[in-house]
Amino acid sequence: QVQLVESGGGLVQAGGSLRLSCAASGRTFSIYAMGWFRQAPGKEREFVAAISWSGGTTYYTDSVKGRFTISRDNAKNTVFLQMNSLKPEDTAVYYCAARPRIVYYTSTYYRRESYDNWGQGTQVTVSS
Repeated sequence: QVQLVESGGGLVQAGGSLRLSCAASGRTFSIYAMGWFRQAPGKEREFVAAISWSGGTTYYTDSVKGRFTISRDNAKNTVFLQMNSLKPEDTAVYYCAARPRIVYYTSTYYRRESYDNWGQGTQVTVSS
């Protein structure tokens, strides 16, 4: 099993920045991909960004391209989400997720069901 703990959420004004962190523990050697998802009140949990654990290839949903950057520190088993130019519509609980299985298709990174392990979530609130 892989355990995930997110941190770094908070309240920020529109146009501001936040950096989320997700620390993984347990069977971290089994991780092939990690992702960030978010869930706003009354909405489905949606994909934000993902990264391949070995090669570092990154994937983003269109609404955050150019504003958010996902990165990882393999030595510390940590993945980050740098969020710049935040908008009120970015307000949500942000969840970190890990996939301890091989990735065969690019589409895998974008699907919620591709990930087996989830963190508890961290609240991000962007005021207008």
